[in-house]
Amino acid sequence: MNKPIVDFVEQYSSKKPIRLHMPGHKGKKIIGPESKDITEIYGADVLYSPSGIIKESQENAARIFDTAKTLYSCEGSTLCIKAMLHLVQMCKEKDKGQRVLILACRNVHKAFLDAVILLDLDVEWIYPDDIKDGIISCRISPHNLEKKLSQMENKPDALYITSPDYLGQMQDIESLSEVCHKYGVLLICDNAHGAYLNFLENNLHPIYKGADICCDSAHKTLPVLTGGAYLHLSKKLSKNYLGNAEKAMSLFASTSPSYLILQSLDNMNVLLDSDYMAELKEAVLRTERLKKHLKESGWSLVGDEPLKITIKTKEYGYYGYEIASYLRDNNIECEFADLDYVVLIFSTELPKKDYDVVMAVFEKLLKKSKINQIPPAFTKGIKRMGIREAYFSKSEEINVSKSLGRIFANSIVSCPPAVPVVICGEEITKECIQLFKYYGINKCQVLVEGE
Repeated sequence: MNKPIVDFVEQYSSKKPIRLHMPGHKGKKIIGPESKDITEIYGADVLYSPSGIIKESQENAARIFDTAKTLYSCEGSTLCIKAMLHLVQMCKEKDKGQRVLILACRNVHKAFLDAVILLDLDVEWIYPDDIKDGIISCRISPHNLEKKLSQMENKPDALYITSPDYLGQMQDIESLSEVCHKYGVLLICDNAHGAYLNFLENNLHPIYKGADICCDSAHKTLPVLTGGAYLHLSKKLSKNYLGNAEKAMSLFASTSPSYLILQSLDNMNVLLDSDYMAELKEAVLRTERLKKHLKESGWSLVGDEPLKITIKTKEYGYYGYEIASYLRDNNIECEFADLDYVVLIFSTELPKKDYDVVMAVFEKLLKKSKINQIPPAFTKGIKRMGIREAYFSKSEEINVSKSLGRIFANSIVSCPPAVPVVICGEEITKECIQLFKYYGINKCQVLVEGE
């Protein structure tokens, strides 16, 4: 498979031209990659109206992921999430002539709420089958989705899910998509953590499993520069969606895309089309062996994502942040840690010896008495106002201890990682306050009373 973007930039750079265009470094080496850092010069194509090398590269990616269309993002899945929702808005409003309604799992990323505010969308929440899962996970069963949809007089235009979530919990996308399509509802998936799922022996990618639109943060699990992401559209979608995809992306995207990131995405096509599946198989096996060793040593794990290990640390007698600090002292940096969990992300690029080092470091840690502290209960929100209306209303910052009964007014106050404790426009309850305090949140934005 060719690398049209990489080849163009290498050819241009090798000529050592006088660069009377952006960027200001003019190709001079300062930190390293400047010679290959260009802008949309003649021949370099335009990201969201492509007709040359970018179009060719994206078509390569679409063939690899078996999609009707795959678009590149240099601004991560954050851009793609906004574009996905706007795409539904553009296409559905034209079909129905009414406001778009999104049914969404409650553990959405901040980018979803930002998009709702910007696009003025209507949202109805669906909550996890087991509320004890907390606020980071929101697994729903096909049965409960069917029940929810059958009871909704105004059917949603799309169901929005996050899978895998930050803890590695995965939804039954195949079954959920069947229920959605039975009711004429699109399935949109934030697959930011699962770009590699398409290349497993048992393909678990959302598009393959039945999702209509999804985003992948290539940089999270593939060897791609930070910011590289994909927007995927399935072959089931109409031409209306395919024709408006670039328009949806360009509304939120920078007009100065990073050509370093574009080259990284372009080069990834060649890697994915070669021996990546074999390398991924080995990485998954190593991760599975490490999971097995950790369990045998007494560690409690959650989640079912193949390249992620999420440890429920209190079972072993430690808070998550204590384990993160211990790992850091041993020159290991985790992805995420809070009071309850430590999250470790693996990939094909991690050497075999590093798995052995990680296991040895964990084996040195003595097990202590279980910490019985549990997170405060997560309860369903009480909507008092629309998300957009609340966000643009006059607000003030107060101490969370004084926020009982007030209406939340920010796009998000989250536990890490960018998952909402309370939604803009909802009433702050005692359960919300307990969660705020549990996650170390001391201040919050609320509507000014009497306004």
